[in-house]
Amino acid sequence: MATNTLTPDICVIGAGSAGLTVAAAAAAFGVDVVLIEKGKMGGDCLNYGCVPSKALIAAGKAAQAHRTSEKYGVEANEPSIDFSKANAHLRSVIADIEPHDSEERFEGLGVTVIKAEARFVDANTVEAGEVAIRARRFVIATGSSAFVPPLPGLETLPYLTNETLFELTRTPEHLLIVGGGPIGMEMAQAHRRLGAKVTVVEAARALGAADPEFASLVLDKLRAEGVAIMEGVKVKRLEKVNGGVRAFLDATRTLDASHILIAAGRVANTKGLGLEAAGIATHANGIKVDDGLRTSNKKVYAIGDVIGGQQFTHLAGAHASLVVRSLLFRLPVNYHRLVVPAVTYTDPELAHIGMQEAEAREAYGNKLKVLTAEFSGNDRALTEGQAEGKVKLLVGKGGRLVGADIVGPHAGELLAPLALMISRRLHIKALLDLTLPYPTLSEVLKRAALSYYAGAAEKPWIRRVLALLRKFG
Repeated sequence: MATNTLTPDICVIGAGSAGLTVAAAAAAFGVDVVLIEKGKMGGDCLNYGCVPSKALIAAGKAAQAHRTSEKYGVEANEPSIDFSKANAHLRSVIADIEPHDSEERFEGLGVTVIKAEARFVDANTVEAGEVAIRARRFVIATGSSAFVPPLPGLETLPYLTNETLFELTRTPEHLLIVGGGPIGMEMAQAHRRLGAKVTVVEAARALGAADPEFASLVLDKLRAEGVAIMEGVKVKRLEKVNGGVRAFLDATRTLDASHILIAAGRVANTKGLGLEAAGIATHANGIKVDDGLRTSNKKVYAIGDVIGGQQFTHLAGAHASLVVRSLLFRLPVNYHRLVVPAVTYTDPELAHIGMQEAEAREAYGNKLKVLTAEFSGNDRALTEGQAEGKVKLLVGKGGRLVGADIVGPHAGELLAPLALMISRRLHIKALLDLTLPYPTLSEVLKRAALSYYAGAAEKPWIRRVLALLRKFG
């Protein structure tokens, strides 16, 4: 029972990327904010997701450099790997970032931080511990958690999810990963490079949301490094054997592993929030919101993973920025207008923004131009020994860039100018007008864009214009 009541202007539930952005921005404008978090400050991304996974990927990349140095004239060798030190590396990275997301920092900004579980008790009130909060507006930013499928026998096993994977301090002898999406494939490659045997089991197509041609380049690389990838295969049931796990795949096939990681998607964190008491409607994937990220209770917004759809830290941050505009300045916003990039941090990286090719063909028909360039034609990629990969630019009506895919070195970084072009509805000529430094990987983008004018020299009207101009000296 609450013994104290607070009446702030804004109450934010969840201290992950989205919630922290709203709280910090509102406090910066002198708005009274209460921030509620039942777990760790920084949320999933800092503690169990983006940060530790990318730190482990970096450790794997360092190990792989030893194995592949021969082509540079440096003796290659199988590295000696101390997995506990790799784990210490990711812990140190988290520790370096933690102060930015800490309770102390936000209290210093003027935010009232309550470490407790939040629950709506009516349409206007949230209780957290012994405190009742009656705010002008509420923002739900509780994120998502790993979806654990109802696999028979799983409940008897000490299975891993992203919340427990990064607690390992010894190399798994054989890591079985259920799910071939971005998380599954990133962790498959990282652990393989750090000395584990790795098998990925995917019921459909691995990296199924990506362009099939581009995804295949990534999967080929992982297979070449020793990752076993089984596509179109389902785990029927599981049982504990010899301190590990046995997966039954069909009537005749079984697979034994020392560890099992469940990477089968995410589910919105709505349990225990008391949404019904607040009159907040939900759908199969999370909380229902309108274009402006308001719920069916107009005092309450919901942002980030908890509304379902694409579940990226950068998208959660973008949602937060929109809500700040709406909450503080009463500006109209529409989150459907956001152009959201996606990157899978394998090696090579896989990046996408805007329309997929099939979608663009349906929208633009024969007016669509598909422009491509290979990294093998990029001088910097050749000098780095990373010439595998490709760029695809989708140009719609009027020469406007509407989609892009990149597979290759630093694909996520190379996506930045393309994201700007799509969000600002720029003509492909904007990329051609750039003078880029030589030699850089970014030149591959311009090389692809150049093909927009392929064949122009053969057009009769252009030849006639040039002939006319020559007559005038």
